[in-house]
Amino acid sequence: MDKVVIIPTYNEKENVARIIEAVMDLEGNFHVLIVDDGSPDGTADIVKALQEPYNGRLFLEERRGKLGLGTAYIHGFKWSLNKGYQFVFEMDADFSHNPKDLVRLHQACVEGADLAIGSRYVKGGGIVNWPADRVFISRGGSLYTRMITWMPVKDPTAGFMCYTAKVLRAINFDNISFVGYAFQIEMKYATWKLGFKIKEVPIIFQDRTEGQSKMSKGILKEGILGVLNLRWQSLFKNYRNRVSNN
Repeated sequence: MDKVVIIPTYNEKENVARIIEAVMDLEGNFHVLIVDDGSPDGTADIVKALQEPYNGRLFLEERRGKLGLGTAYIHGFKWSLNKGYQFVFEMDADFSHNPKDLVRLHQACVEGADLAIGSRYVKGGGIVNWPADRVFISRGGSLYTRMITWMPVKDPTAGFMCYTAKVLRAINFDNISFVGYAFQIEMKYATWKLGFKIKEVPIIFQDRTEGQSKMSKGILKEGILGVLNLRWQSLFKNYRNRVSNN
């Protein structure tokens, strides 16, 4: 029980069984935690039906209502730490992240990284089948974030990662401010500010083929304003102390 992949879901009935199977088929005894936000399409029921066949490797946490990506991951982080996992992964349910890359993210942490990021924007990384406007938003958001925060991460909005338990234990989740697009940025920012080693691992990101994207104008707005807020706090408040558990 050293590796667990957290996959938040909301209306992912087309993908959830396939993504669980793909992770379970990997070498290395990966476990999966699905955090489902009350999907009305029956996503949680599909997961429940798979738990017995996967014999203690598949877990489900159900929440009432759509409470946000960030709170789903924080729920999963706390659950994972309580269970004693040493490597905690974030991954989407829609196959935009290739499950086989979990092995490479894990290896990066084994070799010394405290946080390994599946990066679209380092050499060897890329995007497949995304519309031009989404590519523009993503690349622009990454450049904007780097310019404002000075964080040395080329893909700060990435959502495919491996955290070591010591990073998650060091962060005060109660003081992570954001729940949507900016959550991924702030978790990397907190990790960097706390002095942990970050490594970007190149991945090919592919747009979902089943289900619907959860991107919205509100999420984008949170990202734009959230980055400014992070920089403001870093300049005029002791951000490091605020997010530290020590």
